Amino acid sequence: MLLGASGAVLVEGARAVGKTATGQNASASHVLLDVDENAKRMMDVDPSAVLAGENPRLLDEWQLAPSLWNHVRRAVDERSGQPGQFILTGSAVPADDITRHTGAGRFTRLRMRPMSLFESGHSRGEISLGALLRGEPQQGQAARIPIEELAERIAVGGWPGHIGKPAAAAMRVNRNYLDDIRRADVARLDGKSHDPARIGRLLRSLARNTATAVSLAKLAADIDGDEQKMKAQTAGDYLSALERLMVVEDQPAWSPHLRSRTSLRARPVRHFIDPSLAVAALGASPDRLVADLNFFGLLFESMVIRDLRIYAQAADAEVFHYREKDGLEVDAIVEAADGRWAAFEIKLGASGADAGAKNLQRLAQRLADSDHPPPATLAVIVPSGYGAAGGSDKVGLVPVNALGP
Repeated sequence: MLLGASGAVLVEGARAVGKTATGQNASASHVLLDVDENAKRMMDVDPSAVLAGENPRLLDEWQLAPSLWNHVRRAVDERSGQPGQFILTGSAVPADDITRHTGAGRFTRLRMRPMSLFESGHSRGEISLGALLRGEPQQGQAARIPIEELAERIAVGGWPGHIGKPAAAAMRVNRNYLDDIRRADVARLDGKSHDPARIGRLLRSLARNTATAVSLAKLAADIDGDEQKMKAQTAGDYLSALERLMVVEDQPAWSPHLRSRTSLRARPVRHFIDPSLAVAALGASPDRLVADLNFFGLLFESMVIRDLRIYAQAADAEVFHYREKDGLEVDAIVEAADGRWAAFEIKLGASGADAGAKNLQRLAQRLADSDHPPPATLAVIVPSGYGAAGGSDKVGLVPVNALGP
């Protein structure tokens, strides 16, 4: 669909989410810049030779030759904007460069993330987020994920390469993934030398604070070494590098237009793109997660946010969080481009579901007194259960393994 809408499609995402395989499946020819040294040298000699090939032509890991951006843009223009010419895939975002055109009108962007539970075959998908955004009634069945199975699913993650792999082997790969990031990937972004130990401490701090609105100052204090203090700005620079590598993704705050004087918190909530990276950063195991249900609950929330982002993207929507300074918090607000929205609380247990339902009703009531449209859906997402939450037929109880796009 995207190939029919623009001359080039830019597919972005972290390493190992399946960008290359997806691009190859949709392309008629390709060049893999991470392994084709001759193609990278050809960029200095004759860039048009790199672009030559049957369309759509895949340019994999294009950020290794950033000048490709302008050459692709020019090629699209010279061919009168003919759609479906190029697919660019990349696992890092090059630094902004004033010589690189924005690509407006030539490129369509697609963000790829690790697989959702629906994509990996661990959710029936009978309750559609897109339909919930449209306010359509959804029918499902009660579902249950044993706590041990859920812990393993979180620790393994949604990586396509882990399908069929033993859990222990998959978790070892996740730890190696983070080791590569702290030792090589961050330095490769800007060509500067960085301390892998400090980056590792930042990864562990982010893991401990996953699904929270932790500040840069707290992250910096958390990763202080014995020899020197880290400034919040330095922590911010490292965090920015991890964002450019697309291994962390902030969940921004939702700011509805309110007539009231309600004061909102704008700090983002921190997440890895997959909660398995938080587990890997701490060297944890499924058994350890089960033994710490508070932390387990945060990881479950992060997993659900991952899935909601994937389903929301298919519905042309985005995922936010809501925090008021007076204490009202809602874990996820999914808002479509046309203004329709749904609110979700994410809870590990039944007692939390009751409290979550009350929060959702408070939010709906607060917005009822504003000029904002009413929610299409209010629901609590849980590992097990189905029906109404908190004894109210206005708030649904949705099992995560029944949720889909």
